[in-house]
Amino acid sequence: MAVATQQGEEDVMSTINITPFTDVLLVLLIIFIILASVTKEPHLPGAHNAEKVKDSQIIVYVDEKSHIQIGSSTTDIAGAPAVFKTLQEQTNHIYTSVIIKADPKANYGTILQVMDAAKKENLTNFGLANKTDGAKN
Repeated sequence: MAVATQQGEEDVMSTINITPFTDVLLVLLIIFIILASVTKEPHLPGAHNAEKVKDSQIIVYVDEKSHIQIGSSTTDIAGAPAVFKTLQEQTNHIYTSVIIKADPKANYGTILQVMDAAKKENLTNFGLANKTDGAKN
């Protein structure tokens, strides 16, 4: 692009228009900010009890690979209702509480399905196990 000066000579314009470049960079920055906030896992706070809760006879363990152990029986989610039914029959339906000890990386849906299977056998009180203050690992 040539520009005419007062002397009548043609000079080459030496400035670059950076407005489109700046617009593209700002759009990319906004996209990265949104993606960073969406993909970041939320921080889950640790819970600590001052006192240990009363022990229950029915304890459920769920590991990070969604393997389920109810009492001394290891089962999958499909077999959980039968295990709860057997435990309730063996104890003459005297227990209404279940303590769930789940790995922090366990599938939340699996835990909900275990709770649903327990509710079908009138186990309606649930406790989530955590570390008590001053307790050993």
